[in-house]
Amino acid sequence: MTEPEVVDPSSRRILGSTGLSVSPICIGCAPLGDMPETFEYSVSKERAHDTLRAVVESPVNFLDTAASYGDGESERRIGEVLMEIGGLPEGVVLATKADRDLHTGEFSGDQMRRSVERSLGLLGLDRLQLVYLHDPEHESFEHMMASGGPVETLMHLEDEGVIEHVGVAGGPIELMIRYVQTGLFEAAITHNRFTLVERSAEPLLDAAEVQGVAVLNAAPYGSGILAKGPDAYARYAYKEAPEEMIQHVRDIENACREYDVPLAAAALQFSLKDPRIASTIVGMSRPERVRQTLDLAVHPIPDELWERIEAPPEG
Repeated sequence: MTEPEVVDPSSRRILGSTGLSVSPICIGCAPLGDMPETFEYSVSKERAHDTLRAVVESPVNFLDTAASYGDGESERRIGEVLMEIGGLPEGVVLATKADRDLHTGEFSGDQMRRSVERSLGLLGLDRLQLVYLHDPEHESFEHMMASGGPVETLMHLEDEGVIEHVGVAGGPIELMIRYVQTGLFEAAITHNRFTLVERSAEPLLDAAEVQGVAVLNAAPYGSGILAKGPDAYARYAYKEAPEEMIQHVRDIENACREYDVPLAAAALQFSLKDPRIASTIVGMSRPERVRQTLDLAVHPIPDELWERIEAPPEG
């Protein structure tokens, strides 16, 4: 029984053309914004602070948040901890996302500038290392790319030195490929679309590789089912999982059990071991999750198990 090499979570790789040196695991800070309507649980300010302190003390140097997470609460809590520890530590990379107005739906160039300015204030920073155009599917591609529109405004902010690098983070794969192929973005985030039970992001990974755009894969646990198992949490991508998927996960979980491998370890390492993925974004809601995630990243998984669980489901 052979065991493939595992990715060292304390290692570093260059994030595409950005030159930023990041860990293969990125801490997703959406849950820290206290979003019970999305995650079905709350996270207190104290717990969020404790989690962020644990991250800073860990080998992971990459954090991901967004203006929309908790309508600014995630950024606010990060900013509070940064103030407490004297600013962003040397070598730590913090990425955020520019969002439409959550109250009015406005997705304009002016709104991008307001979103970035608010992020700077909440985080307590004078410039942002990496900012993604977030959820562009809420407007047409033509609207987003128009003169004076959201994309052009983010590029102007980069020219002004307010933003160092610009990426795009969204859902629909064909749309994401369209943005990647503009050549304007240095990084792209896909979420819930490249997991043990979902491969629809495959064309995006290939397109980004051709374009030289770094891909970040978010939600390797499919929002929870691939971490807790279908009997404990039968939801995928924040909604009820279909019965076929529940059975597929159950089959994978049973195979993992035979080899004494946690389901979550297989789900995480599935993303970590793909060379097209620069970093895997894992949401955190408790300080102990940081160490647990690092342990899952290096748990031995034999080739024989990979052969069983990576096979697509029948039908």
